[in-house]
Amino acid sequence: MKQLLRILLAAVGILAMVAVAAVVYVTTFLDPEDFKPRLTAVVEEQTGLNLALEGPITWSFYPRIGVSVEQARAWLPEQSQDDTAFAAINRAEVSVAFAPLLRGEIAVDGLTLDGMRLNLEKNAEGEANWQPLLERLSEHNNETAETVLAPASAGPNVDAGNLSVVLNIASVDIKEADIRYRDEQSQALWRIQPLNMSGTNVNPVRSFPLKAMFTLTKHNRLDAEVLERGPDLSSDVNLETRLRLGLEEEQIVFENTQLTTQTRRGADSEPQQLALKAAEIVARMGERQLSIRQGVLETGLRHADNWQGSLALSLAFGFDGDFAAQTAQLKDLQLTGPDGLRVSGHLNLEQLLDAPQYSGQLTAAPFNLRPWIARTGASLDTASEAALSDVALTSPIEGSLERVALPRLSLVVDDSTFTGDVSAALDGNQLSFTLEGDALNLDHYLPGAATAQQASRGLLRKAFAQSEEALLPQEWLRTLTLQGDLSVEQLVLAGLTFSNTQLALRGENGSHRLTSFESDFYEGELNATGQLDATGNVLEWQLSPNVRNVQVAPLIETFSEEEAPLRGRFNLEGALTTQGNRRDVLVSNLNGELDARLNDGAILRSNVSREMCELVAELEGREVDREWHPDTRFERFDATFQVRNGVVESDDLLVRLPGIDVQGEGSFNLNSLDFTTQANARLVDTADAACQVNPRLQQLPLPVRCEGHVGDDKTQWCRFDRTAFQASVVDLLRGEAGSRVEEELEERLGESLDRIDERLGEGAGQELREGIRRLFN
Repeated sequence: MKQLLRILLAAVGILAMVAVAAVVYVTTFLDPEDFKPRLTAVVEEQTGLNLALEGPITWSFYPRIGVSVEQARAWLPEQSQDDTAFAAINRAEVSVAFAPLLRGEIAVDGLTLDGMRLNLEKNAEGEANWQPLLERLSEHNNETAETVLAPASAGPNVDAGNLSVVLNIASVDIKEADIRYRDEQSQALWRIQPLNMSGTNVNPVRSFPLKAMFTLTKHNRLDAEVLERGPDLSSDVNLETRLRLGLEEEQIVFENTQLTTQTRRGADSEPQQLALKAAEIVARMGERQLSIRQGVLETGLRHADNWQGSLALSLAFGFDGDFAAQTAQLKDLQLTGPDGLRVSGHLNLEQLLDAPQYSGQLTAAPFNLRPWIARTGASLDTASEAALSDVALTSPIEGSLERVALPRLSLVVDDSTFTGDVSAALDGNQLSFTLEGDALNLDHYLPGAATAQQASRGLLRKAFAQSEEALLPQEWLRTLTLQGDLSVEQLVLAGLTFSNTQLALRGENGSHRLTSFESDFYEGELNATGQLDATGNVLEWQLSPNVRNVQVAPLIETFSEEEAPLRGRFNLEGALTTQGNRRDVLVSNLNGELDARLNDGAILRSNVSREMCELVAELEGREVDREWHPDTRFERFDATFQVRNGVVESDDLLVRLPGIDVQGEGSFNLNSLDFTTQANARLVDTADAACQVNPRLQQLPLPVRCEGHVGDDKTQWCRFDRTAFQASVVDLLRGEAGSRVEEELEERLGESLDRIDERLGEGAGQELREGIRRLFN
């Protein structure tokens, strides 16, 4: 044993002496600078790059054997050395472990690249400056490179093939790298710097940790850096993962990956945070496949103007992509966010590289849409605070990069449910929908809380209120192709109920048509067609309404919330035109003609014929003794309305009651909401007259004048036209009565005038009384 130990110690001593002698020999007789010409020649032969080694080449022998190169630059073949180098490096160092050399193995102990710079360019024709380099490298393999280097590096009597290379690098460090990409096609300048990357125990069998940190910037002008302008986009990127190099299988596996970014658009924008986590990412290079297992994408979005703090969204997903077949699947999608946002589904993608197409299924659980609208910067002021607080949908989804479609949509909005299909172009120039709904109360979604309290004049003021805002996006309408069909079983607007409503919209090239609008409306029907021309500088509108047999009593009660004083079936037809894109301009330019009539009409709970007959009887000194119906039936009620520049006028208003004819004329200004009406009621002796009338009284009109503003007290709207009444009766009664008759008539008319006060406003009876008194003076 002692002899054996002596032999071993002697062997170690001899090996040590040989190693020391080798180091002395190499450092004494070999100068690393002698390798420069050979290195530059090999690089040029293999890559075509012109290499300049401006710094020293040094080597070390303890504690590891290594070589380092400083200040190296390389130019493309077409470049001169006055140009910016294609690639450069401040310092590169590689070292191998000493102990494995004794076993005949080469184990790289460390690889360091410090200050690497790379300049990539693409010209206006799309040609990249690195493309010839890749083509050149593809022509040479590693064996050629080893053969070229062997005579100079192996030394005499050394067989490099007896040494096996063990790819197990203890550490790899890339420090302060700077990569520029200049794209003349898109006029963009991209830059990655400083890029710092590190890995330990790099090997082709087991996974090893890898870290990378860098800042990615983008300028939208190629001369932005020369002008010292800040980047238009800046993103801080941090990557941590475990990397497994399956070289034999030609696949790369990232395990437990965490990628975080913090991005700004411009110097003053809020930072947007994005984080990607994945249990496993597998890239199969030979098969051109990529899969992601248990992926989670998390965001922290900020917008100082629209919301406070950070908006946190999370998307869980799985991904399988086959780029050779141009297919991919997004599986187990789960998008979650604040205010109850939960969206799930899946997507299948085809023609991934040429013309991507996708199809799948999306489902959104009930969530509150109101805060999401507020986050877009839109102001939401609805009559109902609960409007849009319960929204859900489910539908297949399909489309491309240009369009999206929901072919079998089921949409729930608060108390309404819609089914059908919706599709749209992503550039906003095409919209198509076919929807059927059970009920929709639009009053809940109109601005303000006054909707539920709208009386007739309140609604009128709101309808014709002036606004400085454009009603429709004219530029969008010029390019929009529209095809829409909507049907709703029950629609509520301004407190009015529309049943079985259907409308159809068609449009293209700036011309849009309301091809049909049909609805049951208070036991009658509404129909309309229209057209909107957006091809010119000013929007031009056409509307042809048709109202048939609509019951006015429930309609009035809906507006006034009081018992209706009138009943009948209202009919209207005509045509209207206007132009403009603001409410006040549309009203000012409104023109057309409307024909209106009231069938089966009556004034409720008041018999005007009775009051007129009693008034006539008192004037003639007699009494009326008969049974009276509580209502006043219309024999005829119609008028033609001319609309000129927002002013509605009529000169043929005719109301015919049993024994009474009322004729009138008037106007209503839709701009100012002022109105004036002059009507004359005459007693006529017809077969169905309520009472016999003195022929002289048939020529006596009872004039009523109504004028004012819709905002005034309605009890002050109408009054007897005293002047017209006096002129009409003065010739009839003058000379037939004296002061005694005057006093007796005054007493008889008291009760009738009180009733007239109730019908036409306080003070009307007093005016009539005073007028009659003056007639007899």
